Amino acid sequence: MQERKGKGQADIQNGATATARLDKWLWAARIFKTRSMAADACKNGRVTMGGTGVKPSRMIKAGETVSVRKPPVTYSFRVLKCIEQRVGAKMLPGIYENVTDPKQYEILEMSRISGFVDRARGTGRPTKKDRRAMDAFTEPVMFGFDDDDDDFDLDE
Repeated sequence: MQERKGKGQADIQNGATATARLDKWLWAARIFKTRSMAADACKNGRVTMGGTGVKPSRMIKAGETVSVRKPPVTYSFRVLKCIEQRVGAKMLPGIYENVTDPKQYEILEMSRISGFVDRARGTGRPTKKDRRAMDAFTEPVMFGFDDDDDDFDLDE
């Protein structure tokens, strides 16, 4: 007896389907940590296909290219297998192919280099050591006087 497969029903191998929802695929392929983050990215125009923004409910097929903008880089992925169940990280090479332009990785490296590494001394929030030095400088210190010195009389 042959089973009928409807739209989006599972194949025999690893839960792969002919089509999958875009937000589920982005989550299952570990591009986003949660499905709601994937859906929000789609709604806010950070996920595109063919240069146009797409809805989270868009059905994708194998062979399509999905672009995801995570500032400062725009990543591009070619869909190899449509899945809606999250898979292990070792299985990702069979799910998508990373076709991101190498220039994007150069931009990412430049932003890492120009980050907080070269913070000039004195700029930004003071360190704990700087704060203690400022506290020591601003506290009044009276040298040579103790609270126990009651030898003198002010009335004299």
